[in-house]
Amino acid sequence: MLNKPAKDGKLDNNPALQTRVELIAGRLIAQAIRIRPDTANWQWSIHIIDEPKTVNAWAMAGGRMALYSGLVKRVKPSDDELAQVLGHEISHALAKHTAEQMSVALATNLALATWAASGDHQGLALTGASLAAVLAVKLPNSRQAEREADRIGIELAARAGYDPHAAVSLWIKMKQASPGGRMPEFLSTHPAPEARLVELRRLVPQMMRYYKPQLKHPVYHFKAAAEKMPREKRAR
Repeated sequence: MLNKPAKDGKLDNNPALQTRVELIAGRLIAQAIRIRPDTANWQWSIHIIDEPKTVNAWAMAGGRMALYSGLVKRVKPSDDELAQVLGHEISHALAKHTAEQMSVALATNLALATWAASGDHQGLALTGASLAAVLAVKLPNSRQAEREADRIGIELAARAGYDPHAAVSLWIKMKQASPGGRMPEFLSTHPAPEARLVELRRLVPQMMRYYKPQLKHPVYHFKAAAEKMPREKRAR
């Protein structure tokens, strides 16, 4: 997922945006680790993919994350709203939704591998776990998984000091930023927009008890974590 944008020079080109995103994600991850201490050993990382027309973000089981520049340029989210996006994606990883998707993708890969072995298919670039990882990002989650990620994500953001009301304003902005009022790719497999807004508005009062913006919230530091990581893991 990251090799092509890196090769094309479209990865992490905006230091100011990278700093902003790492701070927000770092606060969210610190809360994720509090809730799930086992994730402290995940290889957390976040990259900015420079695709101005793509409104999307993802997080893989294991902590690897990406945000497309188009989401920031077209939606223009506040920090509170951006925290809702990242919190939602982190929640998919915490709830093992991407791992479930990879299981489906690996089954798909068995069929593809059989096809590849049947002839000369030099154009087949992705195989094995790499294909499963790509499909895990691209295959739609179930609506139940999306609702679960919404609930966990808004709580993570609130615990990290980001206003729960931003979950509602984010979705309104997302719709306004979409051509013809259609949902962007990031939202295409999610519950119906109006139903989702109703549910998010219902969740906001419940999450306000976790929202304490006056506190100094802990931050997961990506660079420090990378330096502590064994060299062979860093190189992957």
